[in-house]
Amino acid sequence: MRSNRRIRWAAVPVAVGLVIALAGCTQQQMNGWLPGTEQTKDVTNHTSRIVGLWTTSWIVLLAVGLIVWGLIIWAAIVYRRRKGQTGLPVQMRYNMPLEIFYTIVPLILVLGFFAFTAKDQEAIEKPFAQPDATVHVYGKRWGWDFNYIDQKNPKESVYYQGIQAQEEENGGGAIDESLLPTLYLPVGKKVEIELSSRDVNHSFWVIDFLYKKDMLPGRTNYEYFIPEKVGTYQGKCAELCGEYHSLMLFQVKVVSQADYDDYLASLKDQGKVGLLGNEYDTNTNQPNNEAPAEASSEKK
Repeated sequence: MRSNRRIRWAAVPVAVGLVIALAGCTQQQMNGWLPGTEQTKDVTNHTSRIVGLWTTSWIVLLAVGLIVWGLIIWAAIVYRRRKGQTGLPVQMRYNMPLEIFYTIVPLILVLGFFAFTAKDQEAIEKPFAQPDATVHVYGKRWGWDFNYIDQKNPKESVYYQGIQAQEEENGGGAIDESLLPTLYLPVGKKVEIELSSRDVNHSFWVIDFLYKKDMLPGRTNYEYFIPEKVGTYQGKCAELCGEYHSLMLFQVKVVSQADYDDYLASLKDQGKVGLLGNEYDTNTNQPNNEAPAEASSEKK
């Protein structure tokens, strides 16, 4: 009885300490120090799911770590060599309950992580039957092309051609954000992003969306999400792609449907009608691509 009371009294300050520690956590800490702003959790329909999987995984892993560290310290103290002791302690072999325990528990943890990850991945990668906006994004060294595809009338599609980030003159390496390639998306709408590369491997990463996907030559990948918060979000290539990889930046503007329509109309007014296709790829060593004229003449 006395030992139970002591345990209860010892648990009180521990519980109070935990409450105080958790109450002092910032939003960034609650998000598990994921990259992006403090409001990352509400940016798309997937970010809350991603934050939840990430932080829950860390909580479970920290709990396992605390138990393991505690057992290591306990064993080191309890079974330490006492004064006057000589020789080796009694050796134990084939402790079946212990071996079953440290086999089953890791297996349960691995299967649990796999199950929750697969569940969330399936939800994140599920295509929209009828997306409200479809954009084909081409990665190129070291800029971005955006095709805003009109599914009902492809001839009315519009495009934007971007260049690599430009450093401000005498700006100490600062980037002129007004010249960054900008991808416009409508808030609250189902968005489908098609991803292709014009040359080498790239990776499309909107930091606050907490999701990145590779852009591979000769292959098209896809992203599906609903932007839920109006704002400007920074993006970059997340795959080392050459000399100016650090300048392969872009930004995403999530705007109202009216502002989105106005932007597409402005591209049309500029004469940027149609689609930028694979004819602008610089990597010709792909299936169904013809070799350059110089190479063909040399062969002859």
